[in-house]
Amino acid sequence: MIELYTWTTPNGRKVTIALEEMGLAYNVHTVNITKDEQFEPAFLQISPNNRIPAIVDADGPDGQPVSVFETGAILLYLAEKTGQFMPTDSRKKIAVYEWLMWQMGGYGPMLGQAHHFLRYNVGKAPYAEERYRNETLRLYGVLDRRLAGNEFVAGDEYSIADMAIYPWTARHEWHQAPLDDFAHVKRWYDQLGQRPAVQKGMDTPPVQN
Repeated sequence: MIELYTWTTPNGRKVTIALEEMGLAYNVHTVNITKDEQFEPAFLQISPNNRIPAIVDADGPDGQPVSVFETGAILLYLAEKTGQFMPTDSRKKIAVYEWLMWQMGGYGPMLGQAHHFLRYNVGKAPYAEERYRNETLRLYGVLDRRLAGNEFVAGDEYSIADMAIYPWTARHEWHQAPLDDFAHVKRWYDQLGQRPAVQKGMDTPPVQN
């Protein structure tokens, strides 16, 4: 059983999608970041950067519990644990690494800034709004060109790279990035959205009003 500490954010959704796709049993522990629960000492023991999500796997590599924080590390850990959604071919595996790191290093952080300035800070910092809108659209363009020649982000196989990118793309309206302007992203996004595990992962935990 895996203990998942998470909230209703794109980063949290990455891991619930992976857990659902991999068929792993897990318990959800909500960490309400709107109430600063991520700073609680108990949570900091498993996520020292006070960010969700984090997991504790009772059945770690040596049969003992292990905690993992940072979504890229969690996805890689789960893929290695289960032998799923990571190609065995070395070249294909490199592509998964590349696009997973692309999401973690650019797509997620830049889109997160777009959330802040375009949704929650509107009109207060015009330069920042323009900067992050433009960078967001550039990144959507990068993704669109990649998907023009590939069914999935890393190639012809669905992988943890897709799971990492999808939840951020799900907030395209927040980014002012109409998917009709990115036909290949839209095709991929609609395709993944039909997967039952993606649907369940995107609703775990449910958004609280």
